[in-house]
Amino acid sequence: MNNFFSKTKQHYNQNLPFVIYSKPNTSNVFGLLQQTNTLHKISDYSEKGFVFASFDEKQLILIPENESEIISAEKQITVFESIEIDDLNFDTEAKIQYENLVSKGIEAIKNDEFKKVVLSRNEKVNLAEFDFIETFQHLVQLYPTTFCYCFFHPQIGLWMGATPEQLLKANGNVFETTALAGTQKANLETEIRWEQKEKDEQQYVTDFIVKRLREVANSVVVTEPYSLKAGSIWHIKTDISGVLNENSTLEEVIDTLHPTPAVCGLPKKKAKAFIIENENYDRTFYTGFLGELNSSFANESISSDLFVNLRSMQIQNKQAILYMGCGITKESIPEKEWEESVNKSMTMKRVLRK
Repeated sequence: MNNFFSKTKQHYNQNLPFVIYSKPNTSNVFGLLQQTNTLHKISDYSEKGFVFASFDEKQLILIPENESEIISAEKQITVFESIEIDDLNFDTEAKIQYENLVSKGIEAIKNDEFKKVVLSRNEKVNLAEFDFIETFQHLVQLYPTTFCYCFFHPQIGLWMGATPEQLLKANGNVFETTALAGTQKANLETEIRWEQKEKDEQQYVTDFIVKRLREVANSVVVTEPYSLKAGSIWHIKTDISGVLNENSTLEEVIDTLHPTPAVCGLPKKKAKAFIIENENYDRTFYTGFLGELNSSFANESISSDLFVNLRSMQIQNKQAILYMGCGITKESIPEKEWEESVNKSMTMKRVLRK
C-alpha cells in the first residue's frame, strides 16, 4: 500500500499525469501512471484507459492503458477523525447570488421553459497545507460506497472527488446505469421520509433515462426506487439495466445519458442552455464523467465503468475549489436549495479540515 502511494507521489513530483481511484464497496485501489506528459484525447470511445471528460464534452482527456504503468493495492484503514462542521461563517454574498439564481430557475420552470434544471455554484477554501495522498486516503475511508479518485495532468490540473453516481457500466452489449436524485441530510432517524418534490424529481430522472435508453437498447429493466446513503447524505436511487442493440456503440450510449437530468435538467438542451447562460462560471470537469474505458486490468473481460463527477474539487494555488449543485423544480424553495448546497460542500470540507 505504501509503495502504491510513494510511486504515485514520485510520479506527481515529476509532473507526470496519473489517476488513482477506488470503486464503490471494493477492497482495492488502482492507479494509472502515464509515462509521458502528452495530453491524450478521446476520439470515438474505442480507446482503452481512463477517461476524464468535462461537462460540455469539449475536453475528453484520456490516460491510455498502453502508455501507463498500472498499479494496485489493497485498501488499508488510516486513522482519521472526521470532523462534523457547522458552516456558520458562510459568504452572505454567495448565498444571495445562489438564491437569486435558483429563483430565476423556478421562474423559468413556471413559464414552461423546462421541467427541471440543476443549478450549481463553486466555493474557494484556502489551504494552509495540502497532501493529495492523505486527502485521497481520507476520501476512501469516509466514503466507501462512492467512487473516490485523484486525477492529475499538468495541462489540466489536480482534481479529486467522491461521487455516488454511476453514469454507465458496460460489458459487451450488457449495461447498467442509475437514476439518482433527491438529497437529504442524514439524521438519527432510521427511516427516511421523502417529500413529493423529491419523489417527482427522481421520477423525472428515471423516466428520461429509460426513454432515451430504449432508443439504443432492446430491453430495459428498472427497479423500484430506494434510499441510498453516501457519506452524510441520503439520495433516492433507481437501478436501470439492459442489453444494447447490436448496432449501438458505446459513444451513442454515453451521448444518450450525458449529461443526465441529475446534473443538467429536463429537457436536456433547454436546461443546459439556461445553465450556461446563468451560472456565471465554467463547470469544466464538475458534472462531467470519468472512469475506466474499455479496460481489462481491473476485470477479466473488457468493460467500461464510468461515473458522474459529483462531490468534487479542484486544487489550485493553495486553494480548494469546491463544486456543488441542486436539482430545481417548481416546488423548490431558494433558501432550502442553498442549505442543500452547503450540506453537499461538507463532503469535501470534511477531508480538508484537520
